[in-house]
Amino acid sequence: NNDNKASLTPLKRGDKVMKNRAWINLVMVILVAGLFFTVSCAKKTVVSDPTTIEDQAKAEADAKAKAQAEAERIAQQNLEDQMANEKALKEAKVMAAKKRFENQDIHFEYDSSELSSMAKMVLKEKAAWLKTNYSAVVTIEGHCDERGTTEYNLALGERRASTARSYLINLGIAASRLNTISYGEEQPKDSGKTESAYRDNRRDHFAID
Repeated sequence: NNDNKASLTPLKRGDKVMKNRAWINLVMVILVAGLFFTVSCAKKTVVSDPTTIEDQAKAEADAKAKAQAEAERIAQQNLEDQMANEKALKEAKVMAAKKRFENQDIHFEYDSSELSSMAKMVLKEKAAWLKTNYSAVVTIEGHCDERGTTEYNLALGERRASTARSYLINLGIAASRLNTISYGEEQPKDSGKTESAYRDNRRDHFAID
């Protein structure tokens, strides 16, 4: 019996050693697998990070480019609007000056073709406009009130138109740009029979051809 016990003991010890080695091998396999998985994840993280940074940088660059393009578009639109406004304002000023030129008559005393100081001021203003608008040609219309004969008033209207024409020529306006015509009493500005109406009708009118 003692011999049997002695022979069984080494076997049990060998089994125990084998079992221990199996557990050690299993633990090693698990550790190696874990280590491999950790390294794999680390590699993936390292590889993916630059891509994320590049994508973010690209997105930021795209956003910056879009913002800059939008700012440039707005600036260009503002510039175009400003230019359009300036052009419209300039055209409005030109039209206003033209209307003033045509609508501002000079007036005369009764039975006179002499220029008053006020008439000379108006003619100087008209000469300045004509020098700026060098292509404009003007017809100076001589008018009278209804007193006097038709023939007399036609002659008086002609003298009034010619007086204004001569004054403008002396101010530097070419004679070829200044025409004259007399309407006498035929085209009154005011059809009333008052002194105020007569005064309005004794005038030179300037029509741009």
